[in-house]
Amino acid sequence: MSKTLKGLRTLARSKAGGSGALALCLLLAPLPAVAQSATNLKALRGLAPVGTLAASPEGRAALDANLAVTGDIQSGAAGPPLLLPLAEQRQLALRDAFITDGNATELADGLGSTLGGLYQAGARYADPETFTNVAPSVADLLGYTNNVAKSDSNAGKYFFANATTNGKAPVSDAAAAILTDSGGVTDAFGRAYGRRAGSQGADAFGNARPFQTLPQLFAYRGPDYFGRPSHSLDWLHGPNQNLTDSPSYPSGHTTYGYTESVVLGILVPERYQQMIARAAEYGNNRILVGAHYAMDVLGGRAVALHAVAHLLANDPAYVGQVRRNPAVVDEMSRATNAAVAVPDYRAALGAARADLAAFLRDGCGGGIAACAGADTGRFRDPAANAALYAATQTYGLPVVHPRTAGTSEDVGRLAPEAGHLLTAAFPALSLDEANAILTETQGPGGGFLDDGSEFGVYARLNLYAAAGKAAEAARGKSAPPRPAP
Repeated sequence: MSKTLKGLRTLARSKAGGSGALALCLLLAPLPAVAQSATNLKALRGLAPVGTLAASPEGRAALDANLAVTGDIQSGAAGPPLLLPLAEQRQLALRDAFITDGNATELADGLGSTLGGLYQAGARYADPETFTNVAPSVADLLGYTNNVAKSDSNAGKYFFANATTNGKAPVSDAAAAILTDSGGVTDAFGRAYGRRAGSQGADAFGNARPFQTLPQLFAYRGPDYFGRPSHSLDWLHGPNQNLTDSPSYPSGHTTYGYTESVVLGILVPERYQQMIARAAEYGNNRILVGAHYAMDVLGGRAVALHAVAHLLANDPAYVGQVRRNPAVVDEMSRATNAAVAVPDYRAALGAARADLAAFLRDGCGGGIAACAGADTGRFRDPAANAALYAATQTYGLPVVHPRTAGTSEDVGRLAPEAGHLLTAAFPALSLDEANAILTETQGPGGGFLDDGSEFGVYARLNLYAAAGKAAEAARGKSAPPRPAP
């Protein structure tokens, strides 16, 4: 993800009018170049297999398939089963190009026509920098979570393009060692697709995007998120978003889509599966509009799930820090203060869950479960949701790592914190039970990121199937008491 630089904004709570209303401001550019954090380095190591693909026949086949699959989806010739007719899905992809990371409102239709409608009425964008949120606790949770995941995703952009932090400044020695130790190269996509960094029509820094490498691009008109006349090229070449020199891998939009969809799914577990389907749709929409490859989407998804799981585990490397963006701006005031810190992520999650539940109950006039089931939207068909997620699990890309193909990886051994992605929503389950479900439901192995590492496990999690099994297992069990916020 890259947008026109409008500066780094800081987190603040407005007291205007005594309302205590909070909203989170859209960050309109990648984070400023800084030394890679410990969490950034973990994500970079996990994403690094992309740099070694050209060194093996399996990897080269995967690179070829990546471009072919991306082209088929973008043109409409083939692709995953969509939840809308192709023409309508393209229009949604155009609206999805604007990231509502301040309040997740564009994603909230995954909550269903009833709960989603309530949420979107309370969390609105009047313009790119003016928006509201349903509760301060929800704003804080979304802001901190999004910042952590976004930081990991953005760290990969220029790193995998030309081993810099911003196109020019070299990465740290620790980061550079990731490429050296793996024998990986930068600009994997530019090299593979005849658009090396700086060449005519390519990204100046590397990893040119599909709209720069595909032999033909389907471009179209339609209204943007705000209902203004727009064109898909406006979100590729500008003026709305200029990605010409913004490296492709991984997809920042997809990182955002999965990060905030998972958070909303945990806050409203009755809609967990539908929110995961919305995340899959959101990532696939980035391919439809011509901004990303299938591999970008898979990388962005893994970054998001990895970061959120570590937050849910209260990993000290991820919590308790001062996070200086995104900003909080409400309709009454542009005042900001220094930052927000979340010392206990699970406590922050509990507070946000309570406040969001109260908001939704007041609006729907009944139990949340009943309102969650009252859905006439595109996510009402579980079979269609499952088919979409299954198709986007690997996008049919060929096996790169034979050692992990056709095997079941023990999630509890390799990535024990992953189980928190289920226990946070279904607290009746133990962490061991949750990890067993994730192991049982994991997707096909051997993908380009599934190299046997902890991070690789996140690339094959099928959170849609796992959430369904977790809900079934938790049903009828007595949940342990939640810790006080």
